[in-house]
Amino acid sequence: MNTEAMGALEQLDAVSTLVRLLLALLCGGIIGMERERKHRPAGLRTYMLVCMGSALVMITNQYICMRFPGSDVSRMGAQVVSGIGFLGAGTILVTGHNRVKGLTTAAGLWAAASVGLAVGIGFYFGAIVGCLLILLVMSFLQRIDGHVQAATKVIGLYFEVSHMADVGNFLRYAKSQGYRVTDVEINKTGKDEFAEIGVLCTLRLPVREQREEILRRLGELPMIRFLEEV
Repeated sequence: MNTEAMGALEQLDAVSTLVRLLLALLCGGIIGMERERKHRPAGLRTYMLVCMGSALVMITNQYICMRFPGSDVSRMGAQVVSGIGFLGAGTILVTGHNRVKGLTTAAGLWAAASVGLAVGIGFYFGAIVGCLLILLVMSFLQRIDGHVQAATKVIGLYFEVSHMADVGNFLRYAKSQGYRVTDVEINKTGKDEFAEIGVLCTLRLPVREQREEILRRLGELPMIRFLEEV
């Protein structure tokens, strides 16, 4: 795009407003499509609305500054940066086993709002590059993250047993394998000796091992009724 066209898009008129809002929708859609594909709480439409809404806020702020010289050009944008946290917090869930989900979605919403702000003020290059980098982190880097985490020395576990004695059996098995069990939390669903027992703990391994193999081996122990990584 030549300098004259870029200069025209930096002006606040009907054409530049339309271009900015459409570009914000496109950027939000690109990021949201990745979340939609993984069936996350905030999907395509949410990201598009967040990005476009942020852009509209900045366009409005620029309009106010043009109509009322001396107005704070960053005031409304600053409110978006802080206010998007309330929307992001709604996507973060803590499961019954103290497992936190939705942090990446919440961070993505905040980043999408930042892209919208950049588009809204006419910083097209920053918005497009930011959008592509966000997509890179949320999509392609997940494969690297999974590869790095495939072999590990620390695993968070939640498992259920039928008897309190089985907790001791599990701890003895872990010790025989050279594992160190820390941060143990035990919850009983009843008052008698044979109540259902839920255990949350951290398993520390002497060497790196494939987590899938460890979870499979632990899940096959006779005293384990249910087991999952947390």
